[in-house]
Amino acid sequence: MITKMQSNSRRNFLKQSTLVSLGFLFLSKCSSSPSEDDFEMVIQSDPNGYLDLPTGFQYKIISRVGDPMDDGFLVPGRADGMGAFEGSEGKVVIVRNHENSPAPLTNSPFGENNELLSKVDSSLIYDAGQNKIPGIGGTTNVVYNESTGEVERQFLSLIGTYRNCAGGVTPWNTWLSCEEDVRRKSGDIEKDHGFVFEVPAAEQPTLFDPVPIEGLGRFNHEAVAVDPNTGIVYQTEDRHDGLIYRFIPDVPQKLNEGGKLQVLAIKDKPSLDTRNWEEQTMKLKEAMEVYWIDVQDILSPEDNLRYQGFEKGAACFARGEGMWFGDGEMFFACTNGGIAKSGQVFRYVPSQAEGKEGELDNPGLLELFAESPDKSILHFCDNLTVAPWGDVMLCEDNGEKNHIRGINKDGEIYTFGINQGSRSEFAGLVFSPSGKTLFVNIQESGETIAITGPWEQLA
Repeated sequence: MITKMQSNSRRNFLKQSTLVSLGFLFLSKCSSSPSEDDFEMVIQSDPNGYLDLPTGFQYKIISRVGDPMDDGFLVPGRADGMGAFEGSEGKVVIVRNHENSPAPLTNSPFGENNELLSKVDSSLIYDAGQNKIPGIGGTTNVVYNESTGEVERQFLSLIGTYRNCAGGVTPWNTWLSCEEDVRRKSGDIEKDHGFVFEVPAAEQPTLFDPVPIEGLGRFNHEAVAVDPNTGIVYQTEDRHDGLIYRFIPDVPQKLNEGGKLQVLAIKDKPSLDTRNWEEQTMKLKEAMEVYWIDVQDILSPEDNLRYQGFEKGAACFARGEGMWFGDGEMFFACTNGGIAKSGQVFRYVPSQAEGKEGELDNPGLLELFAESPDKSILHFCDNLTVAPWGDVMLCEDNGEKNHIRGINKDGEIYTFGINQGSRSEFAGLVFSPSGKTLFVNIQESGETIAITGPWEQLA
């Protein structure tokens, strides 16, 4: 359990889910067929042809790839998953992933010819690539003044990793950053990849020691979510036949001190294929009891944890992506799941004895919360977050027309934003702790955006 010492940070972690819930009840009514009493969101065309939003909402680009940072480096490209934390004096600290492979260097914080690489303490680069092809994934921290709408500081906080895609916030105010790359040590690659790294929500320029959390396993990581009640860490795997994992730490908050890695299975349905590609094995809103299976050899030299788990009875999922805890429930997206292969969203309610003796008698429940019937409704869901009023908000990543979608508590899907400026995916959707600002990245454009508007008035 989370200890008394952690109570303040846990309250901060949960504040977002309750702070403005009354002011946002309108969105739980949004649907494609509103009744007379429902609020109907109207998406307005952006005269700049960049980002369409509902009437009354505004956006501002607050950070761009290549911008000079306060530590002397450049904002890396391909921003992906993000967490937002309460900083000092009402500031917001964003920890932002960058889904960069070692090349090309056009997205590098070190410049197009690595001219700034020598300014980094080599001991703080996870994989310097023999100083030829350094890992240029990792994270940046952004200190944002919500009152002025300005970035006050941004800097590298993790470097040397590969393809830091999504991740998740912790109740103790750190960000867990995930590598979506499982390359092994070979040639110019100095270390194995496929790990999760922990990054504090620091406000002053700090490059943190890149220590992989080996207990979380080595695989094609996408996102994580930490249950604030138990400290258990849940994980998605971005594979067409990926699994859902959980890590029960020996010591909450101290993830590098070891624990147990397990995979999710459905009771009485061993090795269930949840993807609904060939047949409808998962029905909407049908709660299924789960159990968890231990996995071994978690550093997985052959990247075969998912095969090991499936053979033992674990359920497989269609490209597990974003994952986020709401109020006593967790949601995760599967990019191309469903009969139309356009996307699924699952809801998991942990057992009251989650991870403890007695769990089998009172198991956690998994349900298919939403499934897209065609790509006009939801087309390849990726990162997601849970809004302050309880709806699930999702980013699309389809290489065509990408949207920010919402799913209300009835599982109905609506549109909140449309990328009109490019075919790039949205990524890193997250609300500020106050609930006043929604941050999101447009990845290929290399831009981080702050969205504000009349959240309360819309009720």
